[in-house]
Amino acid sequence: MKSTLLRRQFLEFFKSKSHTIVNSAPIVLKDDPTLMFINAGMNQFKPYFLGNSIPKETRVTDSQKCLRVSGKHNDLEEVGKDTYHHTMFEMLGNWSFGDYFKKEAIDWAWEFLTDVLEISKDNLYVTIFEGDKVDGLQKDSEAYDLWKTLVKEDKILLGDKKDNFWEMGDQGPCGPASEIHVDLRSKEEKAKIPGKDLVNRDHPQVVEIWNLVFIQYNRKADGSLESLPAKHIDTGMGFERLCMVVQGKTSNYDTDVFTPLIREIETITGTTYGKTEDTDIAIRVISDHIRAVTFAIADGQLPSNTGAGYVIRRILRRAIRYGFTFLNIQTPFIYKLVEVLSKQMGDAFPELISQKNLCENVIHEEEKSFLKTLEQGLGLLDSIVNESSSKIISGQKAFELYDTFGFPIDLTTLILSEKGYALDQKGFEVQLQKQKQRSKAAAQTSSSDWVVLKTDDQGEFIGYDDTEADVSITKYRKVTSKKEGELYQLVFNLTPFYPEGGGQVGDKGYLETPNGDTVFVIDTKKENNQIIHITKSLPKDLQKDFKAVVDLSQRQRTASNHTATHLLHQALRSILGTHVEQKGSMVHSGYLRFDFSHYSKLTQEELQAIEDFVNARIKENLTFEEERTIPYDVAIDKGAIALFGEKYGDTVRFVKFGNSKELCGGTHVENTSKLWHFIINNEASVASGIRRIEAITSDAAKEFLTKESDVLSQVKSILNKPQDVLKSVESLQEENTTLKKEIEQLNVLKLKQVKTEVQSQLKDINGIQFLAHQVNLDANAMKDLAFQLGGEHTDLFVVLASKQNGKALLACYISKALVESKSWNAGKIIKSLGKHIQGGGGGQAFFATAGGRNPEGIPQALAEAKTIVEGK
Repeated sequence: MKSTLLRRQFLEFFKSKSHTIVNSAPIVLKDDPTLMFINAGMNQFKPYFLGNSIPKETRVTDSQKCLRVSGKHNDLEEVGKDTYHHTMFEMLGNWSFGDYFKKEAIDWAWEFLTDVLEISKDNLYVTIFEGDKVDGLQKDSEAYDLWKTLVKEDKILLGDKKDNFWEMGDQGPCGPASEIHVDLRSKEEKAKIPGKDLVNRDHPQVVEIWNLVFIQYNRKADGSLESLPAKHIDTGMGFERLCMVVQGKTSNYDTDVFTPLIREIETITGTTYGKTEDTDIAIRVISDHIRAVTFAIADGQLPSNTGAGYVIRRILRRAIRYGFTFLNIQTPFIYKLVEVLSKQMGDAFPELISQKNLCENVIHEEEKSFLKTLEQGLGLLDSIVNESSSKIISGQKAFELYDTFGFPIDLTTLILSEKGYALDQKGFEVQLQKQKQRSKAAAQTSSSDWVVLKTDDQGEFIGYDDTEADVSITKYRKVTSKKEGELYQLVFNLTPFYPEGGGQVGDKGYLETPNGDTVFVIDTKKENNQIIHITKSLPKDLQKDFKAVVDLSQRQRTASNHTATHLLHQALRSILGTHVEQKGSMVHSGYLRFDFSHYSKLTQEELQAIEDFVNARIKENLTFEEERTIPYDVAIDKGAIALFGEKYGDTVRFVKFGNSKELCGGTHVENTSKLWHFIINNEASVASGIRRIEAITSDAAKEFLTKESDVLSQVKSILNKPQDVLKSVESLQEENTTLKKEIEQLNVLKLKQVKTEVQSQLKDINGIQFLAHQVNLDANAMKDLAFQLGGEHTDLFVVLASKQNGKALLACYISKALVESKSWNAGKIIKSLGKHIQGGGGGQAFFATAGGRNPEGIPQALAEAKTIVEGK
């Protein structure tokens, strides 16, 4: 059975059981600070489990894109080394929110596997929760009794808390789980060892395929459990593993989920899968990682140096280095696999088709960049080896190469072994652990349980119409982090505060207490469908009603910038073309940032045209129009643009300024005239095919123009108030260019003069042309002089010294013939000489430089150079 049919059969089976098929959520999370990526099928349903939202449907089924490469679920370094770990995978799931419970979940799982897919019952084992004394939980007898009606009792195994009790995190909904495992071994192997002895023992052919979680408890901050008011079902079945079972394979990579990618890798690289272990691992790594990276980019996460973007960059770089090291490919090629992936999975996930060009361009650019980094790293590694006096290379040096330049440590180890060197692995691990501890300490947070004060409807947003409201606190909790200290999170029965989302920052403001005290709201965020107000203190009497007031000036400036992003988007599509799509935005009160798809740098004329377009819309006094709850399809039919990487519900908010039409949840000005003026500050590349514009409006634009006017006045004053400022500045530039040329000519003459002078100082010592001399030249001129002399002598050893601006400079040049015959190394020599000038330096074997703060040490440095040549 092909994978596409298998996915469809699963969804249709649960549709026949009155489940609604829902789309996969984007793999990149928007409003859950505890996770970077969707790492389980239940993530998009967390608000239902937490009781923050009421589901429209009580039974749903889906195939959810998941990524497990960070935090608790981190299998990255295992991927490729075995046949069943993955970074990106699909999780097939069926869900009940307070509807059916254990009986239906168990019966239907068994029916689908044994009746629909016809998997042999003899090959299946099930596990149930054995109980836990610490939590005071008994064995899950209910699940045991249900399974007894379907399987023999010797196939029902007990599992501990680690394997058979599922938790959302340190706090929150949780419950016992029942897993279904399959034994894929041959009859001969089964005869030797029973399958039940290998369940949960990391055997590659006795694997879990389905986890049925019975969510019935809530884990509190103190570690205790309380029963939930409603019981839920959360199941997850790894799609790739299920394909392996149904298609009769012993490796996920042998299924048609991966074989099209593997065949393309073989074609591109001229390798064959199944011949050598190193090649197989590399091909598995690449075929897995291209899926993770492509899905992430298609869902809105570009590679970057921080956060989720850094994780995606790290995954891609791991694939590149496996190709570089084991497939011997030193040019970009991974981007070519996007075409295969989009054809293979585009029907199930249309974003792979719509974002194909973007994914190809971003991955291609990342490949080019990292291959340059690898080349640079190889050069730096050579320098480390050349400067080392030991065959054991410092772990700290290797860590600097890894941390600063992203040079992979396993590649460092491999290259060192080829050169006859070894790495101080323990020293490297020490540095790595220190870094991890720093990162962990910086990110560490703890939170108390929510204290529920009222059970009213929580968090209705009224901020489109009001910026003040009488509110009551329905619940709160304390959150502590090393970075921010103690903070409080408050939820109101209703709120005028806009929570961070859609690129727009959250509102700030204050709570006014009945007795006149003020509690400042320093930020507003949305977490699992709750609007959370962050404060540094709690009101004295939490039971009172309060007046919630949004900082109106900041809201207005932010709204102005948000409206500007809509007009900017319209301008870009009008001037550059309809290929332009928004790829991200950040809207602050002080400025706006807008990322968009375009494949070349914008010209000054294009930037001016964009500015003029937006300012023309401002002058038109366009009125803000909105439809707050309109069916998604109707809004699209009306010409609304849906934004990149966003998940939309059945109904949406439709926002319009003239011909600018978008789906948007943010705040806006009531008329474009409020923007006053639009000014582009900067335009740059973010990634291949992605440009970024930064701009300002309103008060920030006024301040900018005022400062520019002040600067112009000062320039006029310095130039003695010329009639034409531009001509006066151009005249100064021409004069400056002329003077620079004259200085360059003088420096050339000076260098010739010094060269003539020092050539007479050359001495023959043991057949070596030696020179150690102090000159009055800067560092660049010293280098030029050394190389000019080197071009005229094949057996030259030169050390030049100079005093510049109170500091000492040294340069050492050694002919390559001497480097080879004498095993001299200018980099090592300059370090020794540098001690005399209280400085340090380095370089290559034939040329190196040093700088120091003690010019008085120059004579000693020159004297030591002579002793080296004399063999002393």
